Amino acid sequence: MGQTARVSVFTWTAAVSLAAWLWLLLCQGFFWRTDVRLPPRREPAEWPDVCVVVPARDEAAVLPLSLPSLLAQDYPGRAELFLVDDGSTDGTGELGRELAARHGGLPLTVTSPGEPPAGWTGKLWAVRHGIALARARDPEYLLLTDADIAHGPDSLRLLVAAARTGGFDMVSQMARLRVASLWERLVVPAFVYFFAQLYPFRRIGRKGSRTAAAAGGCVLLRADAAERARVPDAIRHAVIDDVALARAVKGTGGHIWLGLAERVDSVRPYPRLHDLWRMVSRSAYAQLRHNPLLLLGTVAGLALVYLVPPAAVLAGAVAGSTPTMLVGAAAWLVMTATYLPMLRYYRQPLWLAPLLPFTAFLYLLMTVDSAVQHYRGRGAAWKGRTYTRPDTVADEG
Repeated sequence: MGQTARVSVFTWTAAVSLAAWLWLLLCQGFFWRTDVRLPPRREPAEWPDVCVVVPARDEAAVLPLSLPSLLAQDYPGRAELFLVDDGSTDGTGELGRELAARHGGLPLTVTSPGEPPAGWTGKLWAVRHGIALARARDPEYLLLTDADIAHGPDSLRLLVAAARTGGFDMVSQMARLRVASLWERLVVPAFVYFFAQLYPFRRIGRKGSRTAAAAGGCVLLRADAAERARVPDAIRHAVIDDVALARAVKGTGGHIWLGLAERVDSVRPYPRLHDLWRMVSRSAYAQLRHNPLLLLGTVAGLALVYLVPPAAVLAGAVAGSTPTMLVGAAAWLVMTATYLPMLRYYRQPLWLAPLLPFTAFLYLLMTVDSAVQHYRGRGAAWKGRTYTRPDTVADEG
């Protein structure tokens, strides 16, 4: 009797998980589709001025792979680069000057704002300094891009054309992250998959929708929209700056868009699990606003949605319960099917899709570890700085 009751509970739990997956499949903005790319665009009759702001802290290892791609932008209008050296100790600023002298291309200014004052994250203080210099040129657009992002030669042209054609105040592309090592294959595509599940791209670009997000590595922003939203001052304490930026712009009436990139790539490697763990855990609890109840809800949600289906299959097999096995397998099948498009986008083998529960378990542990580090007073640590404010909300890039 007791075993029958346990099997019945497991069956019903698996049924709830299956219902959750059917809802995610059909009602969460079709988050699993990867066809949200730059919208239809036409080239403007007159190309507007653009200033590119690149905050960089200890980026000498990746700068030779990224900065030349910005210098080489094939842009018909006037464009200028500002590399803001955020207190680097590895010669980032000097390397930027050497690369500009070697490769030529767009004009480059290298500057440093000094250490950020209280209440500012280092990256946003650097962005503020770069935007202040850019405004002296009175550009129509600002391109905010991270130092580890390599752009195709027509990237700026396509972004501006898309923004002008669609009337967008902000156009952001989720750079294709590096996937080379085994751990990158397991964790990186899932990172973008989970992000899209939280912030469905289709909803972000829809007027009237409250969903707002951006990918901090590639953001084209109208200069007047930045002023209207008081960016970056209004989000100066944000650790997860991309989502905070999108909320600020959309909150002041801006029309924003986010999609997957085709020729914008991150060159930063995360070869070991430790590197990926650190990347996720340093800001995961900040994403939950350092709220223990949100943490408990997130852990429970991850367990119900991702861990229950394979557990139900195993429990059903052990107990000889066909209904438990079938319901668990159905939920696992829907989960696997929704992950396939992201694996195709990342050109990864499709046999990785059934392993998504294992990857979700890793993310669950990373989130819990992020909370543990917070309560130990370590906060969100990144490149020698630690942020512990309870209202921080994003990623230092």
